[in-house]
Amino acid sequence: MLFMHVLITNDDGISAPGITALGQALRKIGKVSVVAPDREQSATGHAITIHRPLRTRRVVIDGIDQALAVDGTPADCVKLAILAELIAKPDIVISGINRGANLGTDLLYSGTVSAAIEAAMLGLPAIAISLADFRTIDYEGAAEFACHLASIWSTHNLPPDTLLNVNWPKNPPSKVLVTTLGSRRYTNHFDKRQDPNGRDYYWMCNSVETDTTPHTDVWAIDQGFASVTPIHFDLTNYRLVSQVSTWPISLP
Repeated sequence: MLFMHVLITNDDGISAPGITALGQALRKIGKVSVVAPDREQSATGHAITIHRPLRTRRVVIDGIDQALAVDGTPADCVKLAILAELIAKPDIVISGINRGANLGTDLLYSGTVSAAIEAAMLGLPAIAISLADFRTIDYEGAAEFACHLASIWSTHNLPPDTLLNVNWPKNPPSKVLVTTLGSRRYTNHFDKRQDPNGRDYYWMCNSVETDTTPHTDVWAIDQGFASVTPIHFDLTNYRLVSQVSTWPISLP
């Protein structure tokens, strides 16, 4: 049996079922701490709080060694936990289990993935894990897989700026694929409405077109497979560096 210290966070809030399921699974391999938002923070991306203080409160979660709720974003939770030393330094950070997929371009909006990116930026191994559907029960399979992946990571080395983004299908998967990021193209429109006082407000609605390219994360989930995508936070398009260097760019 391994013994490591695991930090769990998420963007669904500290009361979400994914937190409890992860904690129950991960306690088999080590000490488990939770530092997570005190409410849902979905689609907050990598936002951090800089214009007001952050507050914490202790909560009790069955099977968890220590748990703190933070009135901030998922990235805030990871920063605060580690840099303010709210907990002992963890060996690995696992963000999730998110209710709903984080595939392809979703990663740019995802608080779940951003929390894992923040951990990687701080030099820690990190995993983001999401369900491909919006169930409220049956998180155990994904939680056991996260535990398995954390155990494997402890015997392998990846670059310090790297994390693993995991998506778990609706039904038990027949296999796990290591994938690239696919694409989910959103068509957004805003429904204009009025409140009872006659003031206009707007509600964003969208539809999505998904990538069918084989061996992407989007394709793997569509096929019923579990998807593991290594990602990092260097957004440089290296293919275009030499091309853009030939442009007549100079100071005005």
